Amino acid sequence: MALVIFKAFWTAIASAAASVLLALLVLPFFGATLGSLGLMMCIVCPLVIAWPASAYMFWQNDKLQAAHRELSRAHAQLAAAHRRLAEKARHDDMTGMLNRESFFGVLERARRKTDSGALLIIDADHFKSINDRFGHLTGDEALLQIVAALRGGVRSGDVLGRIGGEEFAALLVGASEEEAIRIAERIRRQVEAIRFRVEGDRVIPLTVSIGGTLCAPGATVSELMRSADRRLYEAKNRGRNLVIFGSGGKDETEAA
Repeated sequence: MALVIFKAFWTAIASAAASVLLALLVLPFFGATLGSLGLMMCIVCPLVIAWPASAYMFWQNDKLQAAHRELSRAHAQLAAAHRRLAEKARHDDMTGMLNRESFFGVLERARRKTDSGALLIIDADHFKSINDRFGHLTGDEALLQIVAALRGGVRSGDVLGRIGGEEFAALLVGASEEEAIRIAERIRRQVEAIRFRVEGDRVIPLTVSIGGTLCAPGATVSELMRSADRRLYEAKNRGRNLVIFGSGGKDETEAA
């Protein structure tokens, strides 16, 4: 407020000076002179009128700028909240991975850009029995340990998603078949190495079965999923805790 009064004061002084100067320039054209009364009026009137008027104007301007800043801050906070909500909506609450819809969206966009890479579908073995025997909280703890192994097994830049209760998918960006098999085996071994303890010192095994497929040129997301699913079912039927990998494409899925 002090700044408003200060600015208004100098505005009034400038107005009074301009008033005196204008009178000194104009009155001679009419054959008149600026007497002491006229000089006083030229000074007092601007001070009386301009000071409160300019003070009010500066005060209103400050209020408007403050409101504008507040609105800008609110807009920035709303935009940030919207981004956080949008990001949260894309991820699974428990694991922090992409949810099913978001993962498939990433996979679809990746297919439009390149035909390279590989897709893994990873399923936790006998997971229902853990929930049934020890409860869902214990099952959640086991699932989070498996998720940690998945994160540690993939490379930087690969994409992980939770596509079912205990089923996950990994897009291995640009990976060759040899790389994809090596990554899948690393994931399988890291999960197998988990020492998951329940009820004190009791350890129950955790394993995953993995089906993988190379992203064949021209293959759609649905075709790749069917191909990887087929390998996953084969791994399950052959005893679990196994990686089965193949190349998938139109010809294979149409022949199946």
